[in-house]
Amino acid sequence: MSLDNIQLPHFLIQELYKNSLVEFDSSKPVQKIEAEMSINILGNNRSKVVIVIENKETVHLPDDQLNFLLGILSACKLTMEDVAIINITKNKGINYKAIALELKAEKIILFGVTPAQIDLPLEFPLYQIQQYNKQIYVTAAMLTDIENNKVEKTKLWNCLKQVFAT
Repeated sequence: MSLDNIQLPHFLIQELYKNSLVEFDSSKPVQKIEAEMSINILGNNRSKVVIVIENKETVHLPDDQLNFLLGILSACKLTMEDVAIINITKNKGINYKAIALELKAEKIILFGVTPAQIDLPLEFPLYQIQQYNKQIYVTAAMLTDIENNKVEKTKLWNCLKQVFAT
């Protein structure tokens, strides 16, 4: 029997390597890092619908625009419980990756915000439903422009009917 061909039984190998090859200092507690949401939102995001707006005057939306948006949501059978509203001027550096990661967004509606403003690597026209990264994106005009324009309202409604069809 040569030393090159020694075969050890399984139980002996297990005993020889019962400690790991990398020794961890077990006296130090392992720190659990919990991701805290860094995106300032309005709403509870229950249905994973994210609405992105740009407004420099208020934290989220002025009352008249919020009321108009609530009417749109109601027509889509949604409430503030279902959505998350993000104001990109109050969330510096926000991008589509952060929206996907932190909010687990499935549908993202951009009101008066271009895809480039959230670093989305594609461009598409207003009221066109665009799928990317297992998410649905829709761009629309600013809420103030839609509110007083019947043609814009019709375009938005036709698009939203497709997005929220059950």
